[in-house]
This record gives sequence, structure tokens and C-alpha cells, in this order.
Amino acid sequence: MTLEPPVTHETPETHATPESRTMPETHDQPAIPDAPTWPAEYAERYRAAGYWRGETFGAMLRERALNHPDRVAIVDPAGAGRRWTYGQLDERADRLAAGFLARGIAKGDRVVVQLPNVAEFFETVFALFRIGALPVFALPAHRESEIRYFCEFTEAVAYVIPDVNGGFDHRELAAKVRAEVPTLRDVFVVGDPGEHTALADVAREPVAVEDGPRPDDLAFLQLSGGSTGVPKLIPRTHDDYIYSLWGSNEICAVDEHSVYLCALPAAHNFPLSSPGTLGALYAGARVVLAPQPSPDVAFPLIERERVTITGLVPPLALVWTEAAATTSCDLSSLDVLLVGGAKFSEEAARRVGPAIGCTLQQVFGMAEGLVNYTRLDDPYETIVTTQGRPISPDDEIRVVDDEDNDLPVGATGHLLTRGPYTIRGYWRAPAHNAKSFTRDGFYRTGDVVRLTEDGYLVVEGRAKDQINRGGEKVAAEEIENHILAHPAVHDVAIVSMPDDYLGERTCAYVVLRDGAEPIRPVAVKKFVRERGLAAYKVPDRVEFVDAFPQTGIGKISKKDLRAAIAEQLRAQTTPR
Repeated sequence: MTLEPPVTHETPETHATPESRTMPETHDQPAIPDAPTWPAEYAERYRAAGYWRGETFGAMLRERALNHPDRVAIVDPAGAGRRWTYGQLDERADRLAAGFLARGIAKGDRVVVQLPNVAEFFETVFALFRIGALPVFALPAHRESEIRYFCEFTEAVAYVIPDVNGGFDHRELAAKVRAEVPTLRDVFVVGDPGEHTALADVAREPVAVEDGPRPDDLAFLQLSGGSTGVPKLIPRTHDDYIYSLWGSNEICAVDEHSVYLCALPAAHNFPLSSPGTLGALYAGARVVLAPQPSPDVAFPLIERERVTITGLVPPLALVWTEAAATTSCDLSSLDVLLVGGAKFSEEAARRVGPAIGCTLQQVFGMAEGLVNYTRLDDPYETIVTTQGRPISPDDEIRVVDDEDNDLPVGATGHLLTRGPYTIRGYWRAPAHNAKSFTRDGFYRTGDVVRLTEDGYLVVEGRAKDQINRGGEKVAAEEIENHILAHPAVHDVAIVSMPDDYLGERTCAYVVLRDGAEPIRPVAVKKFVRERGLAAYKVPDRVEFVDAFPQTGIGKISKKDLRAAIAEQLRAQTTPR
């Protein structure tokens, strides 16, 4: 099944933006290094259709600050109840940008940003946006292995961290990484800097940025939840990402009166843009940061700030649904609960509205681009049984078989897509791009879906060798590489196993070396943990086997392994 875009468009009205005080907003030629971009005819189409408005993030914040400087933009209960207005956020971004410039951070430089849900996250990224430096968004759960890779691969010049978060001292991690990555000059710390530099000491009097970013420049690099080892980097431009924001706002009814609760990690694509914190700021709305997404933290914030919209992954949505029955907090302001990051089962979806008293909006998207939403006025059955339809009329959707032949409506196949906010290639990854994109620019999402007659997607699973652990993507190859470093391990295969709570968990099948001393599952988990990986990547289960099942050409049959662990789990839970 193919959904084609319209060939022609009406000429849109001009979308004017105020002149930025610090940067030019006009351009003649695209300037996107290290990443494939949209062919000229597509770029012209998207501009003519009014999707790409010629805005940058820096200019967007400036405009909001000029129009309503005293309106609250950010509420940070973890930061002694701070409430920053748009005017204050804009000024803080200007001052921090000047400090970064004084320290030699320039347009095009990469800066790894690993901050929890604190106001400084937005101060930092908007400062980088102002000068055209590229934030590389890392999650709070990432550890030494991932951070070192991000810094090395992007040749990052700086790294922004909290002092201690969740009991983990990021300053120690930063010291190790800086000693190993020659390009990494500065580490900026929110809180006690230790041997590094306090972010609070960086700001200076604002200065003019002579060569700021252009709308078609890269704005930042996101992490892909891909299946091939360490994450690939996703290059997003100001033009394409801002379209996804205001397109999402229109669908989710986000306006200046909305209050968005950021319950998930702020750097994740879902709470960043669907419609997320950046969508809320684009609308001139208020963003409330939740230090933790648990009901005991989030529910009082919903009551106090009169939160109208938030987004959760399915496991958290289930927790909230159960907790809502006994809470004493007033949740009546919550109009919309978006659930995405992994498929939300129909049974669970039907429980949300009655339990929490809000409208469920399913979201299915990817950091590479395409985002689908159920609409607020959709029939109830559509909301609970599908994962929505695309943002844009120019989102092209193909459902194909293994040979890329288009399938009829209702048939299950591989999802391919291209459009005005779906990338045309990963950053500095030609080999991956050759596999992940068709010659005519369609992105191979790795998702197995079917389309309804109304053009809604129903997600059936993943084709790629990737485990979706409650919305956290675990690449099997990455974990396998670490376990293979154990001196007793001959071979390993990571597969998914079904789980009622997270959807999927990870199972490591391990073959030991001949003559090796037997080891216990806990030793394998400890080995992975000590190699500096995020906790969610540590295998949930370890099984030792003498050999792996093989396919007809001698490859490990992960299909058979998945079937084996699923059957083992069924046997364990079946009453005798």
C-alpha cells in the first residue's frame, strides 16, 4: 500500500518571523555537512507547501520572548521551585551563548548534553542553538561506554552534565571520558563542578553572533534506537524539526493556554517534540518538568500547575492508570494523555480514559522523522485499536513485502516512509545509509505494520533485531559485543522475550568456551554492568546453552531462540 502526497500545492501565506537580535535568518544554499539532505525539488515543495517556514530555534524563542516576556515558560520544581519566564529564558540563553563563544565553542561544534529534567537543559540547548553549535542529546541513563562513543564519534568539544543524578556521579564519568577523548576540552556541570567548570559560571554579557545558524542548517543530533551496535546519529535541521512541532501542536490542540508536563527524560525525542517541550514552547505554552515520572511525583504537579497534556510510554501509562484509582490529587485539568514509544495494547488503551478521566492519544513515531497520531475527534475504536496516521499530507507511506513490492491495504509488511521531517540519511554513516534508505529516499523504519482503509497504521512488531524494552531501545549487537569480551564466553545471542509489563525484556543466550569454568547468570550481568553500560541494557535473563540453532546458511536462528524462551516462560507460568 502506498500513500502518495499531492503533486501540487496552493501557495501558502508568508510566515513572518521577527528579526533576531543576534543572527541572520536568510540563506541561499543549504549548509548541512556530514549528512544527506533533501533533493532540491523536495525542499522547494516543502517550502512552497508552508511546512518549512524559514525559522530557527533561536529566533523562535526570541519572538516568544518579545511577544510575551512575562509569561511563564519553564517550571522546575527540582530547582527550588524555579519559574522562568520567556524573557528570562531568552536572556539566559543569550548570556550562556556568549560564555560558550568566549570558551571557543563555535558554529558546527558538537556538544554532548546529558542533563535530567532541569531548567538548565533548555538554557543550554537554546544557547547552543543561538550560536549554531550542535547539541548531541544523551539520556541520563547512559554511562561510560555510550558517552565515550558519542564524544569520540562526534569529536565533541564539550560535555554538559549534572553533578550527581539518581545517586550516580557524572563528574567521575566525565573525567574518564575527557582523559580518553582528545577533542573534549570542557566539561560543564550543573551543581557542584568538582574538578570541572560550573555551568553557572560560564554566562557573560550577550554579544552579537555574526554567523548564526540558518533554517536549513543542522540544529542537533539525536540518537537512533537502531539495531546495529551503538546508536547512529540522526541529523535534524531547524526547518524540518520545527515543522514537526507546529504540526503536532495543531493535531494535539496545543496553544498558549496549554500546560505540558515533561515526565519522560527531556532529551528523548518523544517528550521533546510530540508535541513535547519544544512544541509547547513554540506555542508559547508552559512547560512543567517532573524530576521523576512516578505518580507520587507527577500527580501533585498536575494538580498544582493544572497540567493539560503529557506523554508517557506504555509501562508508565499502566502505572498511572492503576494509581489514579486511589490518588487524592485532582487530575481534572489533564485533557490529553499521549502514549507512545512502544505499541500500547488495546486492552490497556481501553483502561486509560475511564481511570484517569482524559482523552487518550496514541503516538507512533521515530527520531528519524515520521510521527503518527490518533486524532482527538477520532472514533473511540480508532483511538484504542490503531497507532494513528501521519502529521503531514506529504508524509509518504509504503507497506512492502521482503522484496519491496507494495502490499494492498490491510496486508502486513515493512513500513517505508519519506517526507518533510524524515531524514534522508544518518550523520557520517554511508554504510548504514545504504541499508536503511532506498535509492529514492524512503527510510526503512524496521517496523512491521498494516494500514487500515482510513490510512491509519496498526503496528504489528519489529523486523530489525532490536528489543523495545518499555520504550527504551536495546540494540542486540551492542550488548553481544560486550558479553563476548568475557574470557569465559565463546558466543552470545541477545533476543527479546515477552513481558506483560515492559512488552519485551532481554534474554542472553550464552555458549561458554571449551574448558572454561562454569559461571552463573549473575556474573554475566555484573560483567556487563561494570563495563559502563546503562542499567536497562543489562540482560534481564541469561541462559547457558551448548550451541545455537542455525538457519539453512549457518547463521544463528534468533527466531528459534525467541520461540524457545517464550515457550520456557509459558511453561513456568502454566499451572500443573
